[in-house]
Amino acid sequence: MVRDLTSGKPSKVLRSYTIPMFLSVIFQQLYNIADSVIAGRFAGEDALAAVGASYPVTMIFNAVAIGCNIGCSVVIARIFGSHDYVHTRTAISTTVISAVVASVGLTAAGLAACTPVMRLLNTPENIFDDSALYLKIYIGGFAFLFLYNIATAVFVSVGDSKTPLFFLICSSVGNIILDYVFVKFFNWGVAGVAWATFIAQGAACILALITVSIRIKEIKITEKYKKFSFSTLWEICLVAIPSILQQSFVSVGNLFIQRLINSFGSSVIAGYSAAIKLNTFCITSLTTLGNGISGYTAQNVGAKKLSRIDSGFGAGLLMSLFITIPFSVAYFFAGEPLIMLFLEEGNADALKTGMDFLKITSPFYCPIAFKILADGVLRGTGKMKAFMVTTFADLILRVIFAYLLSPDYGTNGIWAAWPIGWLTCTVMSVCFYMFYRRKRQKIKG
Repeated sequence: MVRDLTSGKPSKVLRSYTIPMFLSVIFQQLYNIADSVIAGRFAGEDALAAVGASYPVTMIFNAVAIGCNIGCSVVIARIFGSHDYVHTRTAISTTVISAVVASVGLTAAGLAACTPVMRLLNTPENIFDDSALYLKIYIGGFAFLFLYNIATAVFVSVGDSKTPLFFLICSSVGNIILDYVFVKFFNWGVAGVAWATFIAQGAACILALITVSIRIKEIKITEKYKKFSFSTLWEICLVAIPSILQQSFVSVGNLFIQRLINSFGSSVIAGYSAAIKLNTFCITSLTTLGNGISGYTAQNVGAKKLSRIDSGFGAGLLMSLFITIPFSVAYFFAGEPLIMLFLEEGNADALKTGMDFLKITSPFYCPIAFKILADGVLRGTGKMKAFMVTTFADLILRVIFAYLLSPDYGTNGIWAAWPIGWLTCTVMSVCFYMFYRRKRQKIKG
């Protein structure tokens, strides 16, 4: 279903557009959490720690895929919003062709680098082999992840947020079932968790690409379009590359933090692995809402309906409260049973680590929601420099304070770096949003 986001009440349009995206991220995070739960419950604390130790590296590859997703969807949405459907078809075709080439090169580079990277992270010897094995299988299936994100970007950019939800539900359910079978009955351990993800993502990717090829035919044109355009690729890169750098630099920062965490041993790694999966559930939900704001904003920029941008931002903030408040309350007051989902009985050190992380970070989910939504508007309007400044500042502050505070305060000093970075950069993002809001109002005036 192709959908125009430039007409109708902004709050209603945004809700119907982003709710399927939000449901998609719920299923995505459920199967990410299931990986760790099944690993911890059926393969032990070391298996959970092994998956957790490789997590920041997998997030770098995930960051590249998400960055491309964001960049492509913003540009295609802007072109689609201007009703230039010939250019829209060219942009979609160019995106898919470029993604195929890029995914092959990134997979080869990743397979060559994964073992040295795990050594660089000071991964404990008792979990090193399993961590490296998980990472190799994950990277081997990276092309599926990358191309699935590109297909999702195409759907979302033309207003179709329901089709990706269908694929993600099927992929998530399949992944959880395969996780359980491979680990519980086949005794494949960490490898079983990785292969389950590989197979589920592969199936979702193939079906999504087939559907994209069918769906774009709904965009009716009367003249022939170019299958590939270097000028269109450059237009996409201007948004995609900053988005990739933003996502990747955050993940690189997490590598530095992971190296610091690894020095505290496998029990702390296991507790952090459980807590960070729960934290990622909330943050990714907000990021998805921010991506929805970007697509909505981009279409309205293309249609020159700038007055709708601020209305969409306000509606997005209200929606973010319905996301952040339940997460904050649940993690702060009921964190222990949630952490114990990942752990076997008796893992007191791992439990304490996870609880400390959630207690320190969860009260600050509302401020970070403001930052993510303001960044979504900045990205949708093409203000990529401002967007990158706030993101890099968050990353740099988080890494610096983690290393400054950990000698005196241990792991709690590391966890405190999260809210310090969030609060500082929320102020920066909101200031940038207000500055460009005034400029838009002058244009309208």
